[in-house]
Amino acid sequence: MRNGITRRRFIGTTAAGVALVGTSLPRTSFGAEKTLKIGFLAPLTGEVAGWGLPGLNGLEIWADEINAGGGIQAGGDTYMVELVPYDDEYLADKALRGAKKLVLEDGVGLIMMLGGSDAPAAVDFFTKNKVVSSTLLPSDLTDETLYHMAPCEVHPIYNVTGVEWLAENRPELKTAAICAQDDELGRPSVATYLAAFEAAGIEVVYQEFFAIDTVDFAPVITSMLATKPDILCLDTAYPDFVNFLTEQAFLQGFDGQIISCTFDFYPAVIEKVGTEFVEGFVFQFPDFDDPALNEPHINFPNPNGFFTAYEERYPGTWSAVSWEYAAIAVQWKAAVEKAGSVDPMAVFEAMKAGGRAPHVFGDANWWGTELFGIDNALVGDWPVVQIQNGKAVIVEYKSIIDWWAKHKDLMIKHFEALGEMWYQRKA
Repeated sequence: MRNGITRRRFIGTTAAGVALVGTSLPRTSFGAEKTLKIGFLAPLTGEVAGWGLPGLNGLEIWADEINAGGGIQAGGDTYMVELVPYDDEYLADKALRGAKKLVLEDGVGLIMMLGGSDAPAAVDFFTKNKVVSSTLLPSDLTDETLYHMAPCEVHPIYNVTGVEWLAENRPELKTAAICAQDDELGRPSVATYLAAFEAAGIEVVYQEFFAIDTVDFAPVITSMLATKPDILCLDTAYPDFVNFLTEQAFLQGFDGQIISCTFDFYPAVIEKVGTEFVEGFVFQFPDFDDPALNEPHINFPNPNGFFTAYEERYPGTWSAVSWEYAAIAVQWKAAVEKAGSVDPMAVFEAMKAGGRAPHVFGDANWWGTELFGIDNALVGDWPVVQIQNGKAVIVEYKSIIDWWAKHKDLMIKHFEALGEMWYQRKA
């Protein structure tokens, strides 16, 4: 324990995580004559498990509902869904081993990934074998990742919406300090926040990366606060990192605005720092009991009911990804039915047909050539979320595409400066 904060791993902090350890995989399997398999290749243990395991939990709820409702209809046949998870621990070598197992041994029709440091070798294998895969990080994409797509989350470019909203609603905020871990999640996200703050006329007075093995976050916050920022930007730090940094900001007396990509497991943080300290905290991921998710443009079946089912089955583990893999599965199922086939390439073509598709937050465009090298990211509107009275609340949906049309030169400038443009990553 350092500075009152106990270091922990997400996998060991929840009943759902404990239940997974020591069990055989896959957990969801059915004895139907015809089966469609979805591979889940993501971290289920370790520091990044908070962006893997809760997503598998949500995907299981979706699969159970689909199978209970009679499965998926395609080409006159009925298919039950089977999930085949593989814990890659967010390690590239394990991801490649998992990719080969899921494809060559399990015969999955779609592989879902978090994306990032575990993706390149696996995605190269998928491309060579014409396997369809999904990521939550379109910064995985290049012009050669032909069948790798980001149909739900478009990290990190949606982070511009939170900064834009802050600039419009709190114009008195003039300076910001940014920190993030130095990895494939942190770097492109920092580039995005730098562009967003510059577009908003907010001066960045501090910007540093910390090592991913950091255990003491007191010096990080001390250095940030020494620049007297109006805004603390915690970027796309890992779930535990964001929570430790928030606790340190509280302990060191910060009384300004906090913005972050995520604020996972925030009720546990509130227990330590109090409701008043996190009031107004801005981030990008809603709880699915939010009434704003019942609006007609939302393309996710019964989001409030999904949230209730999740909380009942996996209490205390809702995170940014709890709904995302399920949202991709909703899109994939619709494409299977549209194609009338379970052939992965036919389903992929059905998802991409017409250059436009239903996104969870409204219809969106397949986009990305300028920033990612290929139009395999489904980009449209994204919610801005704020903590109000201890609860996450959607305050506005904002357009990523509109921001890009006005400020794309800034985004490209900062991506290039950090070596994160697709052609730099490819090289």
